[in-house]
Parts: sequence; C-alpha cells; structure tokens
Amino acid sequence: MDTAEEGRIYKCLFTGSVSSLLTLPLDMLSTDNLLADCLQGCFVVTCTLCAFISLVWLREQIVHGGAPIWLEHAAPPFNAAGHHHNEAPAGGNGAENVAPDQPANPPAENVVVGENPDAQDDQAEEEEEDNEEEEDAGGEDAADANNGAQDDMNWNALEWDRAAEELTWERMLGLDGSLVFLEHVFWVVSLNTLFILVFAFCPYHIGHFSLVGLGFEEHVQASHFEGLITTIVGYILLAITLIICHGLATLVKFHRSRRLLGVCYIVVKVSLLVVVEIGVFPLICGWWLDICSLEMFDATLKDRELSFQSAPGTTMFLHWLVGMVYVFYFASFILLLREVLRPGVLWFLRNLNDPDFNPVQEMIHLPIYRHLRRFILSVIVFGSIVLLMLWLPIRIIKSLLPNFLPYNVMLYSDAPVSELSLELLLLQVVLPALLEQGHTRQWLKGLVRAWTVTAGYLLDLHSYLLGDQEENENSANQQVNNNQHARNNNAIPVVGEGLHAAHQAILQQGGPVGFQPYRRPLNFPLRIFLLIVFMCITLLIASLICLTLPVFAGRWLMSFWTGTAKIHELYTAACGLYVCWLTIRAVTVLVAWMPQGRRVIFQKVKEWSLMIMKTLIVAVLLAGVVPLLLGLLFELVIVAPLRVPLDQTPLFYPWQDWALGVLHAKIIAAITLMGPQWWLKTVIEQVYANGIRNIDLHYIIRKLAAPVISVLLLSLCVPYVIASGVVPLLGVTAEMQNLVHRRIYPFLLMVVVLMGILSFQVRQFKRLYEHIKNDKYLVGQRLVNYERKSGKQGTSPPPAQSSQE
Repeated sequence: MDTAEEGRIYKCLFTGSVSSLLTLPLDMLSTDNLLADCLQGCFVVTCTLCAFISLVWLREQIVHGGAPIWLEHAAPPFNAAGHHHNEAPAGGNGAENVAPDQPANPPAENVVVGENPDAQDDQAEEEEEDNEEEEDAGGEDAADANNGAQDDMNWNALEWDRAAEELTWERMLGLDGSLVFLEHVFWVVSLNTLFILVFAFCPYHIGHFSLVGLGFEEHVQASHFEGLITTIVGYILLAITLIICHGLATLVKFHRSRRLLGVCYIVVKVSLLVVVEIGVFPLICGWWLDICSLEMFDATLKDRELSFQSAPGTTMFLHWLVGMVYVFYFASFILLLREVLRPGVLWFLRNLNDPDFNPVQEMIHLPIYRHLRRFILSVIVFGSIVLLMLWLPIRIIKSLLPNFLPYNVMLYSDAPVSELSLELLLLQVVLPALLEQGHTRQWLKGLVRAWTVTAGYLLDLHSYLLGDQEENENSANQQVNNNQHARNNNAIPVVGEGLHAAHQAILQQGGPVGFQPYRRPLNFPLRIFLLIVFMCITLLIASLICLTLPVFAGRWLMSFWTGTAKIHELYTAACGLYVCWLTIRAVTVLVAWMPQGRRVIFQKVKEWSLMIMKTLIVAVLLAGVVPLLLGLLFELVIVAPLRVPLDQTPLFYPWQDWALGVLHAKIIAAITLMGPQWWLKTVIEQVYANGIRNIDLHYIIRKLAAPVISVLLLSLCVPYVIASGVVPLLGVTAEMQNLVHRRIYPFLLMVVVLMGILSFQVRQFKRLYEHIKNDKYLVGQRLVNYERKSGKQGTSPPPAQSSQE
C-alpha cells in the first residue's frame, strides 16, 4: 500500500492545484486505480532508492578521492578548479603528460613537442601539488581517526547481530502483535515524500517558472518531454545559483555554509554530467546516425518526424540505444588500437583500461569548461566518423550501383515469415556469435597491424606508430634500457617536487608503460596529414565493403530459396556475414595446414568432418527441435489465448515459432546458469566446458537433448490428448470442448505454477518451523563420530543433540 501512496503523493505534487492537496488524505485511502498507482509508486520508490544510493556512493567518492581544491580552500572556484592530481589521466596516460616536458636525449626531444596540449596545465598542477602534502597528511590523520572510531564501535557487534535477527518478516508485517511495521511504513513514506519534494518538485517548478518567464514554454511543450526538460533546466539554474551563493559565502567567510553549498553544487554538477554523458551524447549519436542513413532506407526527415509525433518515447529510446551501441563499439575498437599502436599515439583519447582512470573523480574535480570542451570534441569526432563511414559510402554506392539501395527493412514484406522475430534472432544470436569468436577479433587485430606496418613504411612513420621495438629484439632491449635510464634521470626533479609526484612516479613504474619515445622523420606534420588521409580512405573502403559484400552475397544465396520475393535485409546481411566468416575461416585453416603435408591435411579433414557431423546432429536437436517445441509451447500457452478469440481458429507459423523459441531457449539457458545448482545447470556447464572440439554426442543426447525434448513433448501432447481424446468421451457440448481445447494449456501452466509456489512455501514453512523449534528448545549440539552399522556390533544409542521440554 505504501507504493500506491507514493504514487498518489507524486501525482498530487506535480498536479499543481490546491484541490489535489486538500483531497490528498482521501485519495490515499481510495481504492480507485489501485494497480496503476501501485506500479507508479514502485517506479517512484525505485528511482528514489537509486538516487539515494547514488548520493551515498558519490559521498564516498568525495571522501576517498578528495574534494576539489576550491572547496577545501577559501579561493574562488575559478582559480584552481581545473587542477587536481586526478587530472592527468583525463587527456591520456599519466606518463604521456609528464614525458613531453622532460626529454632525455635529442631523439626523444622530437617526440614530445606538441604531443599534449594540456602540458602547461599539468605543470601548474604539479606546482600546486606541493601545497597538498599537508592536506594529504591531514587526510591520513582523519582516516586513522575514523578507523579508530570504527574499532571502538566493534564491541557491540553481537548486539547488531541480535538486532538483525529480531528484524523478522513477522515483525515487519505486524504478525507478531506489535505496531512496529506502522512506524516503518510512516518513515518510508515520509522520507520518500521529502526526497521527491527536494529532488524533483523544487527543480521542476524552478525550471517551469524560468521557462514561462523566458517565453520558451510552447517550445518545451512541443518536445513531448516537458517534465524531463523542465527538470533539467531547473537543475542547471540551481547549479548556477549554488555556485553564486558559494562565491558569496566565500567572500563573507561563512566556512560551513561555503562547504555545504560547494558539496551541493558538486552533487548537481555530477548529476548533470552523468545525464549528458549517458543520455544526451548517445542520443545525439543515434539521431545523427539515423539522419546520415536516411537514403540507405529510402526515408526522409518527414517520416522520422511523423514517427516521433506518433511515439516520442519509443523513438527517442531506439535512437538512444543505437547511439549507445555505436559508442560502445567505437570504444572497443579504440581499445584494440591501443593493443597494436605505440603507447602515446592515442594521447588525445582517454584510456579506459588505465587503473588510474576514474570518470567520477574527473566529474568532481575538473571544471565545467573542460567537460564542455571534451563534449564538443567528442561530438565532432563521432559525427565526422559517421559522415566518413556511413553518409559518404551511401552516396558513392548510389552513384556506382543505383539498383543496390535502398535496403528493404519494412516489417511487412513478401516473405511468409515474421521479420521482427528474425531481427531479434539476429541481434541476440547472430551478432553475439560472430563477435564472441576469438578468431574475428584476432583477424581484425591482424588487419590493423598489417595496415599500420604498411602505412608506417610507406610514410616512414614506423617508429611513431609501432615504436622502435618492432624493428629487432636487440634494439628493443637497448631502447628499453635507455628509456629506463632517461626515466631515472628525469625522476630526480620530479621526486623533489613533492610526495604526491613521487608516489605517481612509483605507480607509473609499476604499471603499464604510458609513453615510448620515437624517431621523428623530416616533414613530420606533412606525414601525419598524409597518414590521416590514408586512414580516411581505408575507413571509406572498409565501409563500402561492409555495406555491400555481405548484403550482396546474402541476396544471391537467399534468391535460391525465396526467388524474386523481397525479404528483410537483416536476413541477407546475416546470411552474408556467416558465409563470409566461414569462407575466411576455411581459408585461414587451409593456409595453416598447408606446411604440414598432405597426410596431415587429410587427417585433419577427417577429424573436422567427424566433428562437423556431430555438431550438425547436436545443432538439429538443440538448435532446431528444442527451440521449435519451445516456441510452439509458448504460442499455445501465452500468445494464442491472449491474441485469438474463442470463435476464431489460431494459425501457427513454424518458422516464427522456431525463431522465438531460439530466444526463449537462450533466456532459459542464461537463467539456468545464473540459478541454483541442479541437473540441467550441471549438464549445460559440462557441455560448455567440453566445447565443440571435444564434443560428446552420446552425453549430450542422453543427458540434455532426450530429457528436454521428452518434457516438451509431454507438455504439448498430454493436454492435447486430454482435450481431444478424454473430454469428448464425457459428453460435453461443442462449446465446452472448444473452451477446454483452447484454455487447457494456460490452465495447466497455472496449475504447475501454483504447485511450484505451494511446494516452495511448504519448504519455507518447514524451515521456519525448524528455526522456531531450535530457537525455543535447542540447548546445545555435540559432534560425534559416524560409525557404520554392522550385524555383530550393537547399535549405539543416538546422541542427544537437543533436549525438548
């Protein structure tokens, strides 16, 4: 009931009328729209709980990572807001930022000129780190004091355990006769109401009054997201107000007020930055991807506007999801580039694998203009890549191959199958199967390395791209020794600058190398420009191949099956991707086997043929029969009773049922692997452990395929036999026979679920009974030796483990 009250309180606060406030007590006792109010209240309580946990976690980040300098000192926020010891990883690796200002030799001197534009900020940062030594010492003392206080509190641990044991379900629900649960409900409702009032009501109305005063109310209402935009505007105005009040408190030397306002500003600032990084940026990328790919799907901006007007929430979510996937795969490709290129080449990009990289600490310490600069730079980079790899290739394809585009992505086509089910199948099965293959990643890494070597030798940038260690092993060892000697020579002034700098130097020595010197050739800027041009041409050609080759191969292969009928391009793309992948895999395997001789090749072909036969048999059973039966059972139990009335006959499409059954089987397997230990989980884990190379056909059929298929067949056949064979013998009417035939599957599902719930509750009550009995009557326990019973020896009396009154 408290969730329903939360939902009604939330609606009352955001209605904006006095009558809703006056009728709130009566509305909280009303039973109208109870289910909807409960669902909305659950959502509000969940958001409140998540926000509260985020605030606690942010406080821990501020305590452990240290507050910004402008908050610790009385200086204005503009003087030192951009300097902190966690700022170095923002522009790249920490060693990359230090190395440019301290060359060890003339070749290394050429490396560092113009490498990092933030080097001057890092110099000023190191100058201020001397002043932070006393603060670090004070922080350590405070930490010791906190640890001492925690040690003093350890004496009452038993009382805390006893208090936790006393907090039972009976006490929480009021079944023990006490009224403590009413206090819990009152506190939960009061705290949630206060949280909604402070973090939702106030920012919303601040933004609303501001937008009305500025005359932007109509534009905000036209966006279909009036509440979200108004709340964000309110938070922005609140942040500006907090920073102004913080400056005034600093001028009048109100230290406690200044710190409180500063902490509130940090909370609002981090919240807004999280919204921008996770919400706004992927949304911009998704819309830009959609705009640049309109010609590929024969769509216009008017179509996108109409879809947004019809379903704004769904449209925005889909664009955000597409943008999030794009950002994720871009970051994954950058991580792969870091494995190939010389450390220091990608100095302008943040290293997500850096152990010192902490985005929350950067949000806390770096000023707003730094984050704004990064955001604009990221938008430019990501937008330019979309133009290069999507918009420009589409224009080239339309000019060279006029009949190739547009792609057919309509949900209703000439193919007698459901495209939506195959879209889910592609996203959930095909793409993960391709991306999870280690060979695919190794191929991509090999292609990147080959391109880098080729570009390096053509432009004489091999040392810059891959480092001198790639030339020969001896020079590599000598270069490492020289770098270590140079680092030791440069470490003398760094250590003298402060304890924190010495600590960072120790961390960098023990961690991965963040910078390697390189040899700078003549006309270095021109060569870098040619490298960028060469990279753009390569990306353009790769994009053209990826947009045309899989779809062309898939269309050609699918034409043998469907003829001239138009089908969804996701089918053709999936088919073409698999064919291309299998072709490349076969070629690489043959190339690897060629040096071993003809006999070894024949032996390998024999082994692989046997393994392929076993895999095909397992695939037919586990990827064909089981998903088909599972999808058909789901259709009979869930879909048909909900969608088809009793006076109509349901139609079943085996292809669609199989596609949905694959998704259901994958979900069930994932839930089984995450659940408790039982026979199905053990068998699936064993099959995964054996893999394809060591596949055990007999074990899979006997332990996995046969039991699962038997259960599914019984679930399908037993209700049908009852409805079609037993019920007509009872002499019931035709309407009753139809009703039983159509509703027996969901009825039996309900019976099975009720039996499962009853068995679970019986086990729980047995455990509760044993717990109450032991709590009331158990005196002690004694460990005795186990003795096997024999005919010659007398049976020993059972040990008295407990005495009951």
